[in-house]
Amino acid sequence: MSRIDETLAMDRRRFLRAALTGGAVLAVGGGLLAPRLFAAANTPVGKPGKVRLEIFGDDGRDLGAREVPRLVLGNAQWRQRLSPPAFGILRQAGTEQAFTGVYWNLFAPGLYRCAGCGTALYDAATKFHSGTGWPSFYQPIARTNVTQHDDRQFGMQRTAINCACCDGHLGHVFDDGPRPTGLRHCMNSAALHFIPHAA
Repeated sequence: MSRIDETLAMDRRRFLRAALTGGAVLAVGGGLLAPRLFAAANTPVGKPGKVRLEIFGDDGRDLGAREVPRLVLGNAQWRQRLSPPAFGILRQAGTEQAFTGVYWNLFAPGLYRCAGCGTALYDAATKFHSGTGWPSFYQPIARTNVTQHDDRQFGMQRTAINCACCDGHLGHVFDDGPRPTGLRHCMNSAALHFIPHAA
């Protein structure tokens, strides 16, 4: 079964679950159609246009600021591009279980990029042992490369961090980090791609 067939089968299963649990469905020509699920699979998600990012080479060198097109894809395209854990975090604002991600205890020199679009997000030099079980950084590599917004899910008030280029959910920021910023950018490993610096 191809990845496209797997994605379609998964969307069908999700549709059937929604129908059986009272999700919004519409009868059309003797069949059932879930407008929200159909649109979610095929409609680009996000605001098209350009964004100004600070560009970094894999060696960590700052190559300067540039305007680049935002990466705007439909959910079906994101599912083809991302692993299931990365899709669950980047596109559905999920959170991986503490102490399970591949980067929570990695402290090698390098660069952390967005797993969705490759935007440079964090320099490993700003990573610290937070004891939380998630990769933690005291600042992003460039403020322009991440965005912040209020997250009030699950009865909590938090500040979510997203990639500025593809709007993928990365994690949250808290004010219990070390100097010099006092911040803890608590990220999900599956949302990141680590590029080690050459020795």
